[in-house]
Amino acid sequence: MRANNGGDLPKDLLRGRSRFQAWRQRRKMRGRIPDALWTLAVRLAQCYGVNRTALALGVDYYSLKKRTDAAAASAAPASEPAFVELPAPVLGKQCLFELNNAAGTTLRVQLLGYDTADVESLARALWSAE
Repeated sequence: MRANNGGDLPKDLLRGRSRFQAWRQRRKMRGRIPDALWTLAVRLAQCYGVNRTALALGVDYYSLKKRTDAAAASAAPASEPAFVELPAPVLGKQCLFELNNAAGTTLRVQLLGYDTADVESLARALWSAE
């Protein structure tokens, strides 16, 4: 695998490469890449592409592609719509309206926690005062 010199890599990929290089220097013999590093590689591949990330980190393209595809499949939303229950509003019902009658009187009303029967009786009282 050809190594990238890092001059044109984003900071995230350079940090990821540094973590992989540090792990490679600490290990005593050939071994599996730890899950934490694979998770980092998958996250970087989702941002910068599998090929670019594999080259920067020095990992196998196909192994990274397989893990990236698996992560995308597990994160895919469910195809069925989900039921969402919305909580009742804390303040109750609210409304703001203006009532005008034929005499030119305007009444602006703001109600909190109102009953529709109260709104109707208020409107009838204003309109009958013509």
